[in-house]
Amino acid sequence: MASRLMQWLHGEHGPKHGVDPGEFDARAVDDTLRKVDPFFVENDRRGYFRCSYEGFENIPDEPVMIVMNHSGGTTIPDVWGFLVRWYRTFGSSRPIHAMAHDMIFSLDKVGEFFARRGVLRATRSSCLRALNGYKRDVLVLPGGDREVWRPYSKRFECDFAGRTGYVRMAMEAGVRIVPVAHAGAHETLMVLSDGHSFARKIGLQRIARAEIFPVHLSLPWGLAVGPWPHIPVPAALRYRVGEPIETRWDGFGSVGEERNDASERAWVNEVDIRVRASIQRGLDKFAERANESAGPATTASGEQRAPAPNADANASAPTTARA
Repeated sequence: MASRLMQWLHGEHGPKHGVDPGEFDARAVDDTLRKVDPFFVENDRRGYFRCSYEGFENIPDEPVMIVMNHSGGTTIPDVWGFLVRWYRTFGSSRPIHAMAHDMIFSLDKVGEFFARRGVLRATRSSCLRALNGYKRDVLVLPGGDREVWRPYSKRFECDFAGRTGYVRMAMEAGVRIVPVAHAGAHETLMVLSDGHSFARKIGLQRIARAEIFPVHLSLPWGLAVGPWPHIPVPAALRYRVGEPIETRWDGFGSVGEERNDASERAWVNEVDIRVRASIQRGLDKFAERANESAGPATTASGEQRAPAPNADANASAPTTARA
């Protein structure tokens, strides 16, 4: 369901763009790639964003759900950097649909621009339509606004805010999840506070499907309050693609048996734990490299980080996920 703001702007059903994967336009993607390609350089060349990628060979041939941690504020340089490498690797003949917040589609012209480049509203129906109806890959960032505006001190931490719906969508579509760890985009600005408590008090979730009202230092604003897009300063964008994680669940039993909801929730939590553990291991590696001269890997606040849980951890491992 669209937020109150989107209903006010576009009617009861919300924005008209970003709901149909058929809006994808390969020529628009190719044209955009040519324009932004010089900004995202690899192999230690000089450029605005110096990009490094590990593990792209882990992406299988069949459609998958790419799940990545989210960084960099509303400008989302993390997504741009990943999509540039995706299309460099696979070309526009293998579209990937990034799931995005409704606000991207608040203006029809802007919504149409992104929809032609494969961006979809972050809804269950649009995600499943891309995976099942069009047999295409999707990029999901479960942390959403909570993670993309997390404080700078937590830039090496994966935080999905307890959201596990992405696992259920992958299960329903029968696709594997490929976890991706990213670091760097959160160094293009400095988030001081995500403003989550304030956003809750004023009911921003009901108004605009937002759980944050951040305070940040960024260009061109200086000290800013609110999720304003910023001009990112040059940074090194780093990506690590993990091995695919199975989501198919055999808990429905034989014909006529009742569905075991408790068992299903346990499986959803287990998959979520494995995805987050894979991403956190990648972030820990990036933190270690950033702190090589300072000894053991630490968080930005200086606290020594505990090892990430093993990817094979079972559903009984500690988790904050909510089904």
